Amino acid sequence: MDLLALADFNLVARHGGFGKASRAAGRPKATLSRRVAELEAGLDLRLFERGARDLKLTEEGRALFERTSKLLTEIDETTAAIASGGHSPRGRLRISAPLLFSQTAMGKLAAGFALKYPEVRLEVTTEDRAVDMVEEAYDLVIRVNPEPDESLVGRIFLRDRLVIVASPDLPRPADGRIVPAVIRGPDSEARSWNVVTKAGRASISVSPVLSLSSLVMVRDAVRVGVGAARLPISLVSHDLADGTLVQWADVEASEISLWTLYPTRRLLSARVSAFLDHLREAFPKGTPDELAAYLGR
Repeated sequence: MDLLALADFNLVARHGGFGKASRAAGRPKATLSRRVAELEAGLDLRLFERGARDLKLTEEGRALFERTSKLLTEIDETTAAIASGGHSPRGRLRISAPLLFSQTAMGKLAAGFALKYPEVRLEVTTEDRAVDMVEEAYDLVIRVNPEPDESLVGRIFLRDRLVIVASPDLPRPADGRIVPAVIRGPDSEARSWNVVTKAGRASISVSPVLSLSSLVMVRDAVRVGVGAARLPISLVSHDLADGTLVQWADVEASEISLWTLYPTRRLLSARVSAFLDHLREAFPKGTPDELAAYLGR
């Protein structure tokens, strides 16, 4: 495949037309049109639908653009870095991270990364949903216990677990006694928590009294004493240490794994590699205690 023709196709697709691409790049419009036509002929595919006034990508054109635009950007940036004698990562790095990790750790992580790599334009968005990395142009996503996805590769960089915690003023549950609970999200139909104590497996009957959208809010509500909650041990370890909260039990089968994920269809960029190294430096062991120490107060 002619990489120059592919680059011209990406230029036209990015700007949404031959005229706009011509003005942006200072290239003749006729040259861009010819190069794209040659690429279409070589692939035996129509990449654009050409209307009287507008130009739209076909389904095949959109797929080609999504899968090649980042590769061409990587080539341009690598060439520029080599030409200038530099080896430091540079360019835009887009990351999607879950809400709790973003609220508690991502600000500090991002700031440290920005200081270390000033030529990288780091953009972090908070998403608990499973984003489409290619369609939404993310370079890296951080997810909690993600579903298997053959189009992505990744690894665990942190582990955590859920525990039942409450204010010391809230009486521990007796047999059959219903406990007021603070939960995350809409009111669940579940009315009991399966737990593990020193005595073995047990069940705690609960009645939700608060439903909140953030685990940080759940923790703050539990501190006040309104009810018990299931929370990550890293989020409450300082409260447990100073007696602000007490732990009733471990939640049964509640391991939490934080993964870094990235597409397999392109080379791992220097920016992504640098951020993965940054995470390893911050959490070399990947334990809940390590995360709790990183979060501090």
